[in-house]
Amino acid sequence: MTRSASRRTVLTAAAAVAAAASAGATTASATAAPTAAPAPRTADAAAPRLVDNRFWSSATDWRGGAGAGTEVVAGRRPGLAIAVPSARTGYTDPHTGATSIWESATWTSPVHRSTVPATEIIASWNAHTPAGTWIAVELRGTYTDGTTTPWYVMGRWAAGDADIRRTSVDGQSDGRSSVWTDTLSVDDATTGPRLASYRLRLTLHRKPGTGLTPTVWRLGAMASDIPDRFTVPASRAGVARELVVPRYSQNTHIGQYPEYDNGGEAWCSPTSSQMIIEYWGRELTAEDLAWVDPAFADPQVCHAARFTFDYQYDGCGNWPFNAAYAATYEDMNAVVTRLHSLADLETLVGAGIPAITSQSFLEEELTGAGYGTAGHLMAVIGFTPEGDVIANDPASPGNEAVRRVYRRREWENIWLRTKRYNASGKVASGTGGVCYLYWPAGPTPAQQRALAAVGLR
Repeated sequence: MTRSASRRTVLTAAAAVAAAASAGATTASATAAPTAAPAPRTADAAAPRLVDNRFWSSATDWRGGAGAGTEVVAGRRPGLAIAVPSARTGYTDPHTGATSIWESATWTSPVHRSTVPATEIIASWNAHTPAGTWIAVELRGTYTDGTTTPWYVMGRWAAGDADIRRTSVDGQSDGRSSVWTDTLSVDDATTGPRLASYRLRLTLHRKPGTGLTPTVWRLGAMASDIPDRFTVPASRAGVARELVVPRYSQNTHIGQYPEYDNGGEAWCSPTSSQMIIEYWGRELTAEDLAWVDPAFADPQVCHAARFTFDYQYDGCGNWPFNAAYAATYEDMNAVVTRLHSLADLETLVGAGIPAITSQSFLEEELTGAGYGTAGHLMAVIGFTPEGDVIANDPASPGNEAVRRVYRRREWENIWLRTKRYNASGKVASGTGGVCYLYWPAGPTPAQQRALAAVGLR
C-alpha cells in the first residue's frame, strides 16, 4: 500500500458518532471457557504466505548479533543491556528543544531474509527503560535489486516522558521507500523493488556517569506483501468462545488531557490496549495513577494515553508504541503483526489470547457500529456459535455498551482489505489485517501452539 500523508490516515482514530448503548451491544454473560483449547486451524497449504515475522528474544538470538558495548543479561527473559558504553553523543529533543549528552551502546541484528519480499515492514520491541535511559530502534532494508535503504529511525522511545519525548520521525525517504510514522513502506508496490531482507539496529542510551541501563527483551519486525484488494473471500465459522475482558469506553474521556490528543475518538488504541493488559491480570498502582485528575473515571485509560503518546504523530495511535507500553507491565510480551484470516483470530481466541485489530469503514459497512471511521482499534474477544465477531469496541458511549457482536462477513472484510472507498467516494487505504498481540512471558502449551500457528514465538 502507498500512503500520501506523513500522518498515516488509517491511524487517525476518527470515529464520527458513537453508537447508542443499545445498538449492536449485548450484556450477555461470557461463555464458559473450555477446559482445553481446540487445535490451531492452519491455513491452506496452497495459499501464499503474505506475512513474515522475525523477533529476537533468546540469549542465542542476542549473541547472534553484533554488539558494541552491550551485554546479554541472562534469566528467564534474556535481554540486552549496556555493559561499557561505546559512544557519548548529544541529542536535541525536537519536542522540547533541550540538548542532553548521553552514553550509548549498540546492537545490530543479523540480516534477516524475509520469506515474503515485502512492501511494508513494521518493527516492534519490548523494553524496560528506567528514568535516565531510553532506546532508539532503526531498520535498514535491502531491496530485491541488491541496493539498500538508509538506516531509518523506527522510533525513539522511553516508557516515561521525563528524559525524552517518545517520538516517530517524519520525512524519511530514499525515493523508493518511506517511513510513515511507524511503517516502512515501498513507495510504488506495482513497479518498484520490494524489500528482500533487513537488519535492525538498537541503541541503548543512559545518563553519563551512571550505572543505569535499559534492558530490551524482544526486538523484531513484521514484513508483509498484502495485495491490493477491496474484498476478501468469505471464511467459514470455526471456534465459538468468548473471553472475559474488561470493558472501557474511549468516549467517556472526551475532552480529557488535550496535551495527549484530547480523549474520546483519539484514544481507541490506548483504551483497547488497557483492556487487554488488564485481561492478563496486570494492573496499575495508586501511585502510578496519582497524576490523573481524581474526578476522571477509569484513570488507567488516561495513563495508557499518556504513555503511548507519540509527540511527532501527535496522537496515541502509534502501533509499536502501544505494544511497547503493554510490555512495560510485568512479564508481558507484545508485538505488532498481521494475520491472514479470521481463522488465525479464532486460533488465538480458542487458546485464550484476544487481539487488538485495526480497521476503517463507512457507517453502513459495519451493522450496529453506529459510526464510520478512517481508522479505529478494537479488541476482538470471541466468536459466537454462528461465527460472528465479539468485540470490545471502545467507540461506545459508556463501558456498559462496549461489548458488541458484529457480522462476520462485514467485519472480516473491513479488517483484511487494503483498499476501500471513503466517505467522499475516493479510494483510501485499509490496514490489511494489522493487529497487536499481547501475551504473558509464560504462555500455556496451548497458547504457545496458537502463537506458533500465526508465526510467533
